[in-house]
Amino acid sequence: MVQKYQSPVRVYKHPFELIMAAYERRFPTCPLIPMFVDSDTVNEFRSEDGAIHVIERRCKLDIDAPRLLKKIAGVDYVYFIQKNSLNSRERTLHIEAHNETFSNRVIINEHCCYSVHPENEDWTCFEQSASLDIKSFFGFESTVEKIAMKQYTSNIKKSLSFHHGFQNPWGVSNLKAQCDGTDLRAGFAPKGKEIIEYYLRQLEEEGVTFVPRWTPPAAAPSLETSLSCKKPAASLTVVVPDPTLKEGLSSEPLSTPSGAPEPTAGTPDDKLDADYIKRYLGDLTPLQESCLIRLRQWLQETHKGKIPKDEHILRFLRARDFNIDKARETMCQSLTWRKQHQVDYILDTWHPPQVLQDYYAGGWHHHDKDGRPLYVLRLGQMDTKGLVRALGEEALLRYVLSINEEGLRRCEENTKVFGRPISSWTCLVDLEGLNMRHLWRPGVKALLRIIEVVEANYPETLGRLLILRAPRVFPVLWTLVSPFIDDNTRRKFLIYAGNDYQGPGGLLDYIDKEIIPDFLSGECMCEVPEGGLVPKSLYRTAEELENEDLKLWTETIYQSASVFKGAPHEILIQIVDASSVITWDFDVCKGDIVFNIYHSKRSPQPPKKDSLGAHSITSPGGNNVQLIDRVWQLGRDYSMVESPLICKEGESVQGSHVTRWPGFYILQWKFHSTPACAATSLPRVDDVLASLQVSSHKCKVMYYTEVIGSEDFRGSMTSLESSHSGFSQLSAATTSSSQSHSSSMISR
Repeated sequence: MVQKYQSPVRVYKHPFELIMAAYERRFPTCPLIPMFVDSDTVNEFRSEDGAIHVIERRCKLDIDAPRLLKKIAGVDYVYFIQKNSLNSRERTLHIEAHNETFSNRVIINEHCCYSVHPENEDWTCFEQSASLDIKSFFGFESTVEKIAMKQYTSNIKKSLSFHHGFQNPWGVSNLKAQCDGTDLRAGFAPKGKEIIEYYLRQLEEEGVTFVPRWTPPAAAPSLETSLSCKKPAASLTVVVPDPTLKEGLSSEPLSTPSGAPEPTAGTPDDKLDADYIKRYLGDLTPLQESCLIRLRQWLQETHKGKIPKDEHILRFLRARDFNIDKARETMCQSLTWRKQHQVDYILDTWHPPQVLQDYYAGGWHHHDKDGRPLYVLRLGQMDTKGLVRALGEEALLRYVLSINEEGLRRCEENTKVFGRPISSWTCLVDLEGLNMRHLWRPGVKALLRIIEVVEANYPETLGRLLILRAPRVFPVLWTLVSPFIDDNTRRKFLIYAGNDYQGPGGLLDYIDKEIIPDFLSGECMCEVPEGGLVPKSLYRTAEELENEDLKLWTETIYQSASVFKGAPHEILIQIVDASSVITWDFDVCKGDIVFNIYHSKRSPQPPKKDSLGAHSITSPGGNNVQLIDRVWQLGRDYSMVESPLICKEGESVQGSHVTRWPGFYILQWKFHSTPACAATSLPRVDDVLASLQVSSHKCKVMYYTEVIGSEDFRGSMTSLESSHSGFSQLSAATTSSSQSHSSSMISR
């Protein structure tokens, strides 16, 4: 299996020419990299005007491997070929490297690029990508993997791992550190930036603070071909970038004016910058950075530019120990679930019933010592049976979802307030008053379902859970719920019996004294409702609750449909006025499909509906409707108005069609069979949305359509980025999607 690595964008706050001067000092050998023994120039080319300089080197490396393995392999050193292509006119340096030693057994390729910062010409960007494929190695493939990990961790500790070109082949082959298939590449350059900065300091000590840019020979003074030590230091003044910079830019300029706004997350087309990652996402290892970037790229390709925020992607990666395939699968399931049930809009469109506001003993209360939002839940004072009887299970679940959505919002706010990444919250649960009535079976069932939904869709959002004043009955409740809680989450639980929370290692270690709630003998008035018994007059019958539950979970603008081999799903749209705009937004939940649009002057016969027991994300079932009669002929009875679009499993597709004629338009989703020999360069998810899979000849789509009058339509006439849906509030907005959203508001 080919292992891949992609670095974030690393920013040097120095001009390109000065960075190149520092880079050249790494040759022919670099004392900061002990394994880099020597390098010889084998080819060199320089253009007449001096703008292009291509140099090819053969680099000698002393690997840190067991003597026996070296003897069996028959080598003491390994050799890499490195080709540097410097374009002084464009101010770019492209570096390509591959292994010469064992090239028929191990294939290592790397590409690096230095370029000028797109928003600040006095800064330099660096990017890096690499791949490794071990085909065979004398039967010692697993040993080589272990050496790779040892070499890699050694490089990390010493901050001396290689940086752009002739990399350590063993550090590069940072193969599966886990057996689950996680790509753990990135032995190339996690700390190489420090090497360049070392030589920059060396240049500064020698008085070299400025290197002139390349100019055509006719205009270039003869004395300017060498490094200049006479330029004033002010020449290195860094221009502070515009505050509207994208996330791929450095978030901490050398001198930022007071009150300058923090950089915001950019569009999906942006590249992640290393400084942005550190500021907003935290300290990630190079392996974790690579996983984040690669999963983000996959989402960009399959979700048409509308992707979740980086913090959300990172949560799913952390929950799956940075296994890309597992994180991708669970995230696809969650995003589809969010979209179908409009979870993104829950804070704006759903208001909790008065019963919840009066008797649900929970609420937000300041923050803990780490800056995490603090949620207080007085579970022992809450009448769980009364709430379930008065509201039903679904209303309670929706309320908990709104609490989690509010938690995500507060995490973003606290990240800005405290100036460091905050991606989770702390929950304080007071169990005083907990007794056997809390073990009422329907109440426990509702609790278990809430835990299941939260675990699946809000991973890694609970930073710490403080359980206080646990009574004797608590072990019984814990035995019931703990099997449904993830192991990583359970490790965040701290349980205190009686008044133990007031002693050493107690509440004061995690929460400032000034904000400890008054009901815990603190000084801060807590506005969380006290709970109490729900009046039985508010109870409702089982039939009323069942109808209410159905209403809550069928409030969705999206419809589900099943597509079978030989049985497409079709919907009919009647157009009265030409130049109307048909818009669509659909997700391919399972299988690959072909999307077509047809026009007919006459109405099809009433649809034949096949209820084939398809499964939906939740309770609503899918359907299959066929409108085009088998006796109809394409070109005579109906015509194709758009080219067929092949859509892969997991993709989110948005688009539009401007109608030319009135009549009947048919949108069709048809089963697509991929030839067995077909190959694809795009990474595919095995068993994405596995819970939906029933048959290999069945596809699943979830769709929404809308017709917009031409006078209300704004945006692109050829590819409208979904006017109504906004793939997720966890998404970074795009220009086209915001335009189309405004037109949707008009049409509604």
